Amino acid sequence: MKKIGLVGCGAYMASGYGCPGEWRCYKAAALGEGKFSEPGQVVFFVECECPGRTVIPNIKMAMKLSDMKPDVIHMSTCMAKAQPGCPYYKPEELAKMIETNFGIPVVMGTHEYV
Repeated sequence: MKKIGLVGCGAYMASGYGCPGEWRCYKAAALGEGKFSEPGQVVFFVECECPGRTVIPNIKMAMKLSDMKPDVIHMSTCMAKAQPGCPYYKPEELAKMIETNFGIPVVMGTHEYV
């Protein structure tokens, strides 16, 4: 079973743009739906907080505290497809930063639930 890290947009979830929070991401990961090729185990969920400077240190801390390195990190659907988009980073830029810092592949999106 793949170990999965999740990164979600804290501002998007808190602002009521249609994302009720991480439960949809957890569900898709557990069932292997949406952008997950198979069921997996979520080892951490980190919220990106504006302007995004804490995402790398928070992922590092999450891996340290959980004592697990994920096989893959998914940028939540609210980050990958947010409308309006992030004024600080394009999701692809943030994904590249994560891949560069940790050597872990990043997948854009989690679920396709409405």
